[in-house]
This record gives sequence, structure tokens and C-alpha cells, in this order.
Amino acid sequence: MCGIIGYVGLRDAVPIIVQGLKKLEYRGYDSAGIAVWGGNGFDIVKQKGRLNVLEERLRDCTIKGNIGIGHTRWATHGEPSDTNSHPHVGSRSKIAIVHNGIIENYKQLKELLEHKGAVFASQTDSEVIAQLAEYYYNGDLLETVIHVSNALEGSYALGVMSLDHPDTLIAIKKDNPLIIGVSDHGNFIASDVPAVLQHTNKVYYLNDKEITVLQRNGVEFYNINREPLQKTAETISWSADSAEKGGWEHFMLKEIVEQPKVLRETVSSVVNPGNNREVIDKIDITKFNKIAAVACGSAYNAGVVGKYVIEKLCRIPVDVELASEFRYKDAIIDEKTLVILISQSGETADTIAAMREARSKGAVCLSIVNVTGSTIAKESDFCVYTAAGPEIAVATTKAFSAQLAVLYGLAIHFALQAGELSPAGAKGFLAELEALPEKTEHILGQIDLVQKHASECVGCKSIFFIGRNIDYAIALEGSLKLKEISYIHSEAYAGGELKHGTISLIEEDTLVVAIANCPRLHGKIMSNIEQVISRGAKVLLIGNVPQAVQDDKLSVIALPPSTELFSPSLSAIVLQLFAYYVAANKGLDIDKPRNLAKSVTVE
Repeated sequence: MCGIIGYVGLRDAVPIIVQGLKKLEYRGYDSAGIAVWGGNGFDIVKQKGRLNVLEERLRDCTIKGNIGIGHTRWATHGEPSDTNSHPHVGSRSKIAIVHNGIIENYKQLKELLEHKGAVFASQTDSEVIAQLAEYYYNGDLLETVIHVSNALEGSYALGVMSLDHPDTLIAIKKDNPLIIGVSDHGNFIASDVPAVLQHTNKVYYLNDKEITVLQRNGVEFYNINREPLQKTAETISWSADSAEKGGWEHFMLKEIVEQPKVLRETVSSVVNPGNNREVIDKIDITKFNKIAAVACGSAYNAGVVGKYVIEKLCRIPVDVELASEFRYKDAIIDEKTLVILISQSGETADTIAAMREARSKGAVCLSIVNVTGSTIAKESDFCVYTAAGPEIAVATTKAFSAQLAVLYGLAIHFALQAGELSPAGAKGFLAELEALPEKTEHILGQIDLVQKHASECVGCKSIFFIGRNIDYAIALEGSLKLKEISYIHSEAYAGGELKHGTISLIEEDTLVVAIANCPRLHGKIMSNIEQVISRGAKVLLIGNVPQAVQDDKLSVIALPPSTELFSPSLSAIVLQLFAYYVAANKGLDIDKPRNLAKSVTVE
């Protein structure tokens, strides 16, 4: 949610900031703006709407400068509007800020500042920061930022500029991501690496309440007590090209097609010697009597799949918890609980809070994340990284598949360690795991077939997904993917629950997507299919199906043979493609669906 980019250096800041904002569009936004110190004060241009609207306005301006900040806003406090867009300035136009996060005590601060004479222009909580900074400002910008930080309650990533310091940009974060990039022509702040990767692959990751002072020739780090810090830059291993479309119509389709490579690299990382393997080998599963998988959105659905696999192989009970509920429920966990946190960004606000809650109760935390240096990666006891690379489309595809691969690898390792799986049995499952990339390539060869079935769904008002056992787990993800990008109402149900109310929603030509990869339950799911067809539904059956009923209302997309435990990775490819082409046929903005953000960094 929201994107921040800032630059101070030798070059014109305007094109650098605009280009950086484009790389952050996937975070979700409804307005955008830029502020540059141009020699006679702040030149600010901000606009409700997409970045192309801001670019049009900038073409009519002549603003230039070597230091500036930019922002893409996703509205929380105050409707989307030009005035509520960032950057914000104080009443005296002395300090300009951009902010990602939520200030929980902004009302109290606003009342205080209004009594002191501040005049507010917007409805946002963020403007309080600019006004408060001007109130505290005594010529020392670093000291001002420290005062402001100590007064704020909530979450924030901040970029701050002052008219009196035209060569200095200051940044600080708490519970929201912010990275620092360094290059030979200047230095950057950004919400995420893609915003700066065109200029540098050297970045610093800030911890909470760490402050960076950036100037064109260097960066300095301080803690909240103004004590200098020594930090080490990290080198980003993936190239700028990997965050580009590369000729594909949408990032989402590109990322779906990249999954064989992602699976191959992720599986290798958990099976073969290396950093991930070293981490996994350090975990003694015999010390735990329970596992809790905690996540949000698609990562939660990956956890549901993981529950079936881990319980089947390891015989350890697994609870799957929504992070937003786990953090408030007073969970029954202790030092004998292994909490598995799943997050693509490693910055999901609810998952961070859940992790801290779990650790406060003595639980051991193992994270599965895609972003090196992220908060969850740094604060968890153990971290296994997925090899998904940058994922730009808001709706996750390849990162989800990588999470599944890690969960499969963990399940095999834990089962072997606990004595529930023999070495020969483990070898067989590892062979199945290593075969997934080739099988996904086979499925991607059926894109035309998936596209054909998707083309028949444009007029659908509701689409239902059903499955049994682990097929139900992946049905949850198929339904979520469809509703995220097509805006079609969709729900997933366990097949056995149809007669407990759900079947009343079936009417003539309702589409039901059925998933069938569990041979022992094939007869059961086929019975469910016959029941919905008899009530007028059309059915798209996805799976390793030996024989289906013959009916003109039944269509089939066959999957390669696979153990049912790992079959969700194959079903997922078809379900992702199906959702993609349904949305494409409707002409929707697939990479940036309305109201959604890639990384939910606020409650």
C-alpha cells in the first residue's frame, strides 16, 4: 500500500522520481504526487488518478531540481483527491513529507496543532506529520524528525525535506518498509527495490526507528537517540529486466509463465546444500507438539494446502490462522509450538503483529518470505526464502507456487526427521517434488484450452469452486484469484458441504469449477458434479481424471499424474490462467485491480 520514492543527487530528480513511482504502481494507489526543491521553494504537483494523469500535468510544468520526493497514495483517511494526495507541507511551507502507514493519534495531534495556529489543508492523517515537523523545527532537521517520531503512534515510513536544507533528505520507518539505495550519481529512499533498480543494486534495509540522512555524496544512519549506526549494504541479485514485462501484455501472465523456473530454483534451494537447506536442517521438529501456519490472503491459502501435506506426512497437528485474527485471539501457543509465517513481501502488517505476538508467548517462528531483509525475515527465528524474484502483478502467482514448494520441502524433511517417513519414502516424494517444474511446463502448453473455457465466462455473475480434501484447499486460491482480478463474485466450498446450504445458489448455467486430484475421493466429487449439473449448472473439471461422466454441460482440463499431496501446484497454474483470461476478456486492469494493493502494510 502506497509507494514512496525520494532522490538527492547530481541529476534532475523529476524523471527519476516519476520512473520510480511507475515501478511502485503494483502497490496499489488512487493518486500520486511529487515535490522538488527548485531553488525558490517546493514545487509540488499532485493529482488524483493514475500516474499518466500526473505525467500529463508535469509536461505542462517546468519544475526541476536535484532533490525530491514522490508518492502513490492508497486512501485511508480522506477520500482520493488532489488535496489529499501526497506530498504534504506544513502551514509555512517549510517542510514537505511523504508517508506510508497510519497515524493512530493524528486526531489528538491535529487538535493540538490547530490550537497552536496550524491550518490544515487536507483530511489525511499524514498532513499531521508535516505540521508537527514545522512546529518542532528549530533549524536541525534530524532533531526535528526524532521529535516527530517520538510523538507519533502508529505505523510510518517517512521521507522528509526542508527548505533550509536543500541538499538533505531524511527517512525513518516503523512497521512499514523503506529501503535506501546508493549510486554514483545520488542516493534514494524507496518502498521497494524495483523503484531504484534501474540506478543501483546496492541497498540498505532499515530497522524500525532507524533514521537515514541522505545527501548527494553519501548516507549516514542513526538510531532514535541520534547515535551513529554502522550498516552494511546488500547487493540485489536480480536484474532490472526481471521486473519488466519483457513483451508480455501483463505482468501477471509473464509471472504465471515464469513458474517452472521459479519452482525449479525454489525446490533446489530446499533440497540441495545452500542457505535454505542450512536453515531447515537447524529446525528440530521433534521439539514441537503443534504447528500454526499464520498468513493473509493467498499466503493463507498456501498454509491451508500446507496443513494437509504436513499433517499427512508428519502426523503433527497444524492450525491455519488468519494473521488478522491470530493477533487478537490470545492464541493457545507456547515454546512447543512452531509458528510458520508466510508472506511474499515479508512486510504484511497483520503477519508482523502475529509474529510478535507468537514470539511473546515463547513460540518459535519460521518464516517463508520472498524479500531479503524484510521485517518478518529479520525478526523470525528461522527464515526460508522463496526464489520467486520480483513479483509485480498485485495478484500473486509465482510467489504462491514458490510458497507451496517450500511447504512441501519442509513437510518431507520434518516427516523424515520425526520418523514418520522412511529414507526410501522421502526419496520418492523428493522425486515428485523435483518433477513439478516439468509438469507445470506441460500445463502451460494448454494455455489455448484454458483460454477457450475462460472466454465462455464473461457473462457469469457468480462462479463456484468445489473440491475435497487438498483439492478444497486449492479451490480457495482459485476462487480468490478469480474475484481479485475479474470482479466476479466467487466462493469456494468443500464438496461435501454442497447439501448444507450451498446448492441452493445453483441455478441454470451457473458455472462450477470442480477440482479432482484425489483418486480415493474421485467418486465423491463426481457425485457432487452430477448433483449440480442436475440443477442446471455447467461444470469445468480440472484434475487428473481417469474417467468423467459424459454430459454436454461438463468440460475437462486434464492435469499430469501426480501425488495428490503436490497436485495443488498443478491445479494452481490452470486456476491462475483461468482467472487471468476471464479478466482479460472483460478488458480489466489485470496487474492493478481496483482497491487492492500488493503488500498490505497497514491494518
